[in-house]
Amino acid sequence: MTFDWNNPYSTTRHPVFARNIVSTSQPLAAQAGMRVLANGGNAVDAAIAAAATLTLTEPVSNGLGSDCFAIVWDGARLHGLNASGPAPQAWNVDYFKRKHRGTIPMRGWDSVTVPGCVAGWDALHAKLGKLSFESVLAPAIEYAERGFAVSPVVQQKWAAQADVLQSFPGFAEHFLPKMRAPHVGEHFVLRGAADTLKRIAATRGRDFYDGETAHKLVAHAQAHDAAMSVSDLRNYQPEWVTPIQQQYRGHTLHQIPPNGQGIAALIALGILDRFDLAQRPIDHPDTQHLMIEAMKLAFADVYEHVADGAHMRLTTAQMLSPDYLAARAKLIDLKRAQPFASGHAPQGGTVYLTTADRNGMMVSFIQSNYMGFGSGIVVPGTGVSLQNRGHCFSTDPTHANVVAGGKRPFHTIIPGFLMRDGAPVMSFGVMGGNMQPQGHVQTLVRMLDYHQQPQAACDAPRWKWNHGVSVDVEAAMPRAVLDELRLRGHVLEGFDDPYMDFGSGQFIWRLGDPAVDGYVAASDSRRDGLAAGF
Repeated sequence: MTFDWNNPYSTTRHPVFARNIVSTSQPLAAQAGMRVLANGGNAVDAAIAAAATLTLTEPVSNGLGSDCFAIVWDGARLHGLNASGPAPQAWNVDYFKRKHRGTIPMRGWDSVTVPGCVAGWDALHAKLGKLSFESVLAPAIEYAERGFAVSPVVQQKWAAQADVLQSFPGFAEHFLPKMRAPHVGEHFVLRGAADTLKRIAATRGRDFYDGETAHKLVAHAQAHDAAMSVSDLRNYQPEWVTPIQQQYRGHTLHQIPPNGQGIAALIALGILDRFDLAQRPIDHPDTQHLMIEAMKLAFADVYEHVADGAHMRLTTAQMLSPDYLAARAKLIDLKRAQPFASGHAPQGGTVYLTTADRNGMMVSFIQSNYMGFGSGIVVPGTGVSLQNRGHCFSTDPTHANVVAGGKRPFHTIIPGFLMRDGAPVMSFGVMGGNMQPQGHVQTLVRMLDYHQQPQAACDAPRWKWNHGVSVDVEAAMPRAVLDELRLRGHVLEGFDDPYMDFGSGQFIWRLGDPAVDGYVAASDSRRDGLAAGF
């Protein structure tokens, strides 16, 4: 790939070139990964160090009670890890009929599935790590003990959740220590997290699932009439999976298979591959319209069919069939926006990071508590804030994603990995609920069809499809494009959501031999992020 190294978009960032790189959405986490690399660790060690640190320094988007997914190039082959947790065994449709009138709550203990990220860290480290598990978690333990100064975007999103969650068990005690969100630059210490992280480090994570931490979690759940049991935690194991893929412009995009929504990006690119996008400029109404319509078609299928892979009625091969995607592409009318059927577009609260080292290992890693601060539950004495992924289940008995004990819910978080002719090209992701596959598609089209360099593709204005013909668009999108999209029937909505936005991306592109040519990295200016290297 020959990039145009100019950047026509307003930005505070520049691409970073190095042989060892960590790119995350919060600077302290990036430096934690760099510290591990400098101490002789590899890209997997750096990713775990950064991820553990993010549970402290960006607590709105993830915590020790999160889930995670990863795709890793180990220097010879690609590995996929699904560390999302299942529903407690006691959950079923009748459980929610009895307790919540047939709905699954957005917050609280009855939105919490088994947290997978700690087990995911251990699985990654056991298979591919280099340094000791204790040394990899050391930077996070230091931040848990000493605290940190709250960064600007994290503070903004923290404050946006304070009123909503202040009454949830443990939330105010841990995250509103002065009965408010911390100010920018204010020192914050997450109570209990240091001891929990030390137990996790000493037991390779088993304490979280079958030790002191596990019993504290279950005791708190039972005190609030919730179903989580010690056996639910004890029996959990992450799953190594084979990534699914789609060809696009001579490259291959890899995603984690369902229960995640990564297949949405594959479907959309499979549709767009039927169009010659590069015959028009990227910031042209036709180009943007085609991408929006392809994304809508992808979501129509995803919201109808994607669930825990063992419970899906269609296979991923059926959903990605070339003949089927060609037929879907023919449904697009270049002059008219169409309301393709879909489900409700999920929100999200997520961190994405990527790492790469001079020996060629590359890691695409994503970790999430779903909505801002997840369930709102923080277990006293542990510093564990819990995700609310259970809210993604359906209570419709006919839907593939219907709630059931031991079943994983539909998941929004997706790490991406790009290859060409069997060789690694880029580890990347764009966090943010249903924005994630939309961000994957928009940034990849910019890089692969228009040769925009990663930081420019990251900084470019984005749109986000919501439902029907409703689309949110960033203010920097050219006025002529907006006017023409409206003429074609797109309803361009105002965007007033202090937590969700147009996602945040991190990108590492391999330039050649990692030991000689290294990589180029980008970090999204929509967060506090940092790409750092040496």
